[in-house]
Amino acid sequence: MSLDWIYYAISWILLAWHSAWDAIGVPVGTVIGTNWAWILAIIFLVVTVRVILFPVFVKQIKSQRAMQALQPKVKELQEKHKGDRETLQKEMMELYRKEKANPLMGCLPMFLQIPVFLGLFHVLRRLNPDPDKANKDSYGWTVDQFNSASEATLFTAPIASKFGSTVEELAQLGANGTTVKIMAGILVLVMMGTTYLTSRQMILKTGWAEDPQQRMIQRLMLYGIPLSLLISGAIFPIGVIIYWVTNNLFTLAQQQWVLRKFPPLVTNTKPGATAARNPVQPTKTGGFLNRSKPAPQAPAKPAAPKVAGPKPGAKPTNPKKGGRPAKRQG
Repeated sequence: MSLDWIYYAISWILLAWHSAWDAIGVPVGTVIGTNWAWILAIIFLVVTVRVILFPVFVKQIKSQRAMQALQPKVKELQEKHKGDRETLQKEMMELYRKEKANPLMGCLPMFLQIPVFLGLFHVLRRLNPDPDKANKDSYGWTVDQFNSASEATLFTAPIASKFGSTVEELAQLGANGTTVKIMAGILVLVMMGTTYLTSRQMILKTGWAEDPQQRMIQRLMLYGIPLSLLISGAIFPIGVIIYWVTNNLFTLAQQQWVLRKFPPLVTNTKPGATAARNPVQPTKTGGFLNRSKPAPQAPAKPAAPKVAGPKPGAKPTNPKKGGRPAKRQG
């Protein structure tokens, strides 16, 4: 299957943003060793994609809320079918189908961004300032746009270069190998760190899942993906890593906003720990109001002082005479 439609779409968005920044006066040339018009074009490619995928993100949040609400039932099934993994999986899939909850929805936005990532990877990998380079006008580019992007740099490191660039590739890009490795290495570490933080942020707020399948997905996203980037990051062009880091920062901000507006129902701290249920009540605005702390009570009124009666056999007193015994009449 041809992926040309993806390359055309990514190129169109990238070139549109570059033209927009050029039109408002962002320098096309190098400032502090950086072609800011092209860097901003990559950053706003992220913004464009995230705006397009926002409805999917909303569905992801709703699915996560549904999965959290089903945790008590999931735990009951685990206790009921303990030791019978096949029956447990069938019962859980039936539960998800009945309640219209999809355990894989949490990964959907990431999967939908894979074509964008691959498209940008292909487009930037083609960049080469060699005047004899063929097909410069592919995917809707003009020759001038291609040459401009081929010379674009981030602090003197070409955005088409990568940590694993060969000597020949660096020579074609007119790049310094040490500078490229330093810039690419720093960006790969930032990419790994922000990828880890996006998963950790969600797990700290929602807790580890009771479902073993969900917990395995959480572990993969928390540890597996960041570690894999340590190796695969060496083949990513610097421009692609800029895209990934920007996307992670966008995700962190978006998740923080959602988690503050709609606090999660379940909070676990360690895998396998018992879920600590945090009672929350829906508000009229559609959010959730935390009721975990008891409502303050009004202080009790002090009791009226008791007046002791006279002791048995005591003489009656006259209050008008300072408490002295009253004289008997007659």
